[in-house]
Amino acid sequence: MSKTPDPNSTDASGSKSTKEEATIKVPSKDPKKKDDKKDEDLSEEDLALKQQLELYVERAQDADPGLQKVALESMRQEIRTSTSSMTSVPKPLKFLRPHYGTLKGFYEKMPDSDLKKLMADILSVLALTMSAEGERESLKYRLVGSQGEIGSWGHEYVRNLAGEISQEYVKRQSEEASIDDLMELVQQIVAFHMKHNAEPEAVDLLMEVEDLDLLVEHVDNTNYKRTCSYLTSSAKYLPGPDDMLVLDIAYTIYMKFEEYPSALVTALYLDNTQYVKQVFTSCDDLLRKKQFCYILARHGQTFELDEEMCAEDEEREGLQEIINNTKLSEGYLTLARDIEVMEAKTPDDIYKPHLLDGRASAGASVDSARQNLASTFVNAFVNAGFGQDKLMTVPSEASSGGASTSWLFKNKEHGKASAAASLGMILLWDVDSGLAQIDKYFHSTDTHVIAGALLGVGIVNCGIKNECDPALALLAEYIDKEDPSIRIGAIMGLGLAYAGSQNEQIRSKLTPILGDSKASLDVLAFTAISLGLVYVGSCNEEIAQAIIFALMERSESELGEPFARLLPLGLGLLYLGKQESVEATAEVSKTFNEKIRKHCDMTLLSCAYAGTGNVLKVQHFLGQCAQHFEKGETFQGPAVLGIAMVAMAEELGLEMAIRSLEHLLQYGEQNIRRAVPLALALLCISNPKVNVMDTLSRLSHDSDSEVAMAAIISLGLIGAGTNNARIAGMLRNLSSYYYKEANLLFCVRIAQGLVHLGKGLLTLSPYHSEHFLLSPTALAGLVTLLHACLDMKAIILGKYHYILYFLTLAMQPRMLLTVDENLKPLSVPVRVGQAVDVVGQAGRPKTITGFQTHSTPVLLAAGDRAELATEKYIPLSPILEGFVILKENPDYRDDQ
Repeated sequence: MSKTPDPNSTDASGSKSTKEEATIKVPSKDPKKKDDKKDEDLSEEDLALKQQLELYVERAQDADPGLQKVALESMRQEIRTSTSSMTSVPKPLKFLRPHYGTLKGFYEKMPDSDLKKLMADILSVLALTMSAEGERESLKYRLVGSQGEIGSWGHEYVRNLAGEISQEYVKRQSEEASIDDLMELVQQIVAFHMKHNAEPEAVDLLMEVEDLDLLVEHVDNTNYKRTCSYLTSSAKYLPGPDDMLVLDIAYTIYMKFEEYPSALVTALYLDNTQYVKQVFTSCDDLLRKKQFCYILARHGQTFELDEEMCAEDEEREGLQEIINNTKLSEGYLTLARDIEVMEAKTPDDIYKPHLLDGRASAGASVDSARQNLASTFVNAFVNAGFGQDKLMTVPSEASSGGASTSWLFKNKEHGKASAAASLGMILLWDVDSGLAQIDKYFHSTDTHVIAGALLGVGIVNCGIKNECDPALALLAEYIDKEDPSIRIGAIMGLGLAYAGSQNEQIRSKLTPILGDSKASLDVLAFTAISLGLVYVGSCNEEIAQAIIFALMERSESELGEPFARLLPLGLGLLYLGKQESVEATAEVSKTFNEKIRKHCDMTLLSCAYAGTGNVLKVQHFLGQCAQHFEKGETFQGPAVLGIAMVAMAEELGLEMAIRSLEHLLQYGEQNIRRAVPLALALLCISNPKVNVMDTLSRLSHDSDSEVAMAAIISLGLIGAGTNNARIAGMLRNLSSYYYKEANLLFCVRIAQGLVHLGKGLLTLSPYHSEHFLLSPTALAGLVTLLHACLDMKAIILGKYHYILYFLTLAMQPRMLLTVDENLKPLSVPVRVGQAVDVVGQAGRPKTITGFQTHSTPVLLAAGDRAELATEKYIPLSPILEGFVILKENPDYRDDQ
């Protein structure tokens, strides 16, 4: 103890420390001359502090334990009381830097005692600025130190320790060493972070050491919301199965604090029916249960309440009615009346021919069946759900001249099917009057009209569930008729009416068709899609088997046809968003005929990982698109769509996918370029981003007519239901540009109808609840249409244009409708503005920016968020979208 160890000697603490010291000492050898100057530059108090600290260092190495203790205590005091600015190291740490090696060497020689622990504490803090990269000395000394209050050394020290713990943890895991001492430290750090509003840092540390369960003990009433918002928003960036684990913890925390609506939304994201039931059984407030039912209805979840979830029969019926979405039509019409858009619109109100120059409008007045068909769709899209229009639902006095039927017969053959079905779209969600008005077409002698009526029944029931299953009763008997168009009408109608319901009766009726070798390929394709819709995301083995056998039975020539490609899509829909569950089926698909093998593989993968944001899968699809073939390969289309389906989950991935698609446009073959506009449409559905709009506008004049058609339809999809004036203008110009080309003009008309979908009250976006939840049925409908658009000429421009009605699955009012405790509309002021991402921000930042105040009901555009502008009511759901129940605030005092 007598002689002070020389920091450069080897024997002091073994050869290891020399190496460390060497790295530290090198800089201080040369600047000897500068040192004197430096001392003069320091202010007097700094100089005094420096000398004081040097004295402490001397004393700390003294033989007398009493002196040592005083010196170490004083040093500790100096370090703790020092304040640092954001950019500079605290003064005491700065002046103690040269002595780090000395103290370290001395520490090794000290006998075990409380003093040695004190010294370890100080070294642990000094290591913050001095330790060589990757040595983790701060942690090393912390673990042997006196284990005092961790926060007293400051935030920076705690953060540094957390970083070192995660590295040490990985190392110990690989060596299978014990981690108990680390976990004790983690406990302290997490408790510290949670007390000091650093929830994200606590969560990150626990993710690193794979022990998120600790979080549940540490959250309290003040910070659980911030913690959970960080957990749920980080889930999208985590690899599986971590993402599900994180959401599980969020669910547990929400349940602990009785934040039931958020717990329910998280349960739906996890697709965990048990959790959904738990929310219902844990909460005993009927009003809140009604709000849960509205959330389930918006998600399109088929859900049967049992006695456990709601004991009273009457109450249960009332709740089940909300889940069944029977109130949707009423709410939508309330919105329409409030915004004053009940007046029916004609296709000409949309085309605005008077704004175009002579030649185009002259061409438009010709009464061609093709143009009438386009007008049928435009009329259906624009007046969707309003229950009245000027072509199909003309009042009965006028129809003595046969006006309503006369429009039907302005369409040729298969056009009549779409026209009859358009009545279903106009009466969307209004089951009773819808079925009554469609009924007259069932008595027709024309098979196409009957087919359209069957499809219309499916459309009216889309998203609405009914105890007495009218759609099944009406459509079941037509499934096995001779005529293929009638069969397709009934099959597609069932798919739309029961999407997501996993209805056993439908499975037993439709599965045999797949095994019928006499059935034509188009009937098979629609059967596969309908089964995929009804059992979306269910991973149902039997249906998968049936579709696989159907694919194996067909001859090679048939598998080359466009419709054969919808069979794998039906298979993919069964696994929508279910990630690894698809692997067994994907293996089987590798044994298919090579004409369809790769196509099937891409389709299955893209469906299974849809909405997950999985970066590796996006890279895989990009890799598939990078290959160049002599003759265009069909599998690259689904691969391009796959990029969009996977990346649409979160903002960052979405922006990156848009950029990657730009590259594909420049370097890809024609078949890839045809799919790119459709992928862009899916990424920005009902959300017209200017850069995407410009890209599509450029492609809509492309020399390849297939690319141009896809781009035009995509312009309609990104502007769907927004009434976007810029897109409407582009489409009007395109209609005069393509006035001689019937096919392209047809696409322009469809796009015009989509932009004005529901007179601007509807959206096609499958995401809801502040872009957190993805409705599987909505996505399934969009993906089916986009796959059909990969071959426009054969399907949409052929005789299967009614595939456009699959969009019904994604159509939802983009509204906020506040209702009182009796579920009657209640008008309150709300602020609507651009949503701001406030996850992990300090304090209580504003969640919306650039807001305007309106009275409900109001429309919400993509990326908008609403908040109540009054304290008089309390919303029962934290997310103000769709139907929200308000209850009166008991603490509210009117100032007047």
